[in-house]
Amino acid sequence: MRRHRGLYLSAEILTPVLVVVVILLATNAGKTFFLPPLQNVFVAFGENWLFARIPVDVLPSLARLAVGYLIAVVLGIGFGVLLGRSRGARRQATPIVEFLRAVPPPALLPFTLVALGIGDGAKIFLIALVCIWPILLNTIDGITGIEPTLRETGASYRIPGAARLFRIELPAASPQIFAGLRASMPLAIIIMVVSEMMGATNGIGFFIVQSQRSFAIADMWSGIILLGILGYLLNLLLTLLERWVLAWHRRSHAIAR
Repeated sequence: MRRHRGLYLSAEILTPVLVVVVILLATNAGKTFFLPPLQNVFVAFGENWLFARIPVDVLPSLARLAVGYLIAVVLGIGFGVLLGRSRGARRQATPIVEFLRAVPPPALLPFTLVALGIGDGAKIFLIALVCIWPILLNTIDGITGIEPTLRETGASYRIPGAARLFRIELPAASPQIFAGLRASMPLAIIIMVVSEMMGATNGIGFFIVQSQRSFAIADMWSGIILLGILGYLLNLLLTLLERWVLAWHRRSHAIAR
């Protein structure tokens, strides 16, 4: 087990280093306008993001991301529990859910710009819309996949509905729920950037597209690198939260083995 953990840790460390080396060799070898030397990108990164543009672009983007993601979490888990516990409601809602999740959220961007304007509301709406489906579907699968023995135990001890939900059903479904949370995080970042590129006055996506239009290629790449760093850190935080919340789940599997 320790050997496998060491291999995973080595891979996590070496992979970004190899990517940086490959990019560095490619940019220095090609010397094209659209692939500036990596040192120029690092200089632009320091000038823009350490820490001049953090209050102007980074914080507004993170605020939109957090609000939209939290709305999706609340609605996705809430409706997922309701549909997972009721077979009839699930059958009635399945066609609607499948239709809505098939609509690409970027296709709704023109509508949101007309209906909600270029403010934060349109971007938060799109982020919540794209994030809710993985959370909703994984919550439904988690609730419906609970072992019948657990349900029968709760019923036999006459545990009230609310206590049964929070003490039996949600803990049992939490691995599936966290899978949905992790799947929706990259989608939230993508929609955040796309919405800021097409209708915004600030944000990381707005900075990237403005840099591209003004041919500030090093600045553009610095924004792209920042998005990669933010995505990695947000996924890391979510992974640590999952490990902390689901520590009991890993212990129970270890005991079972």
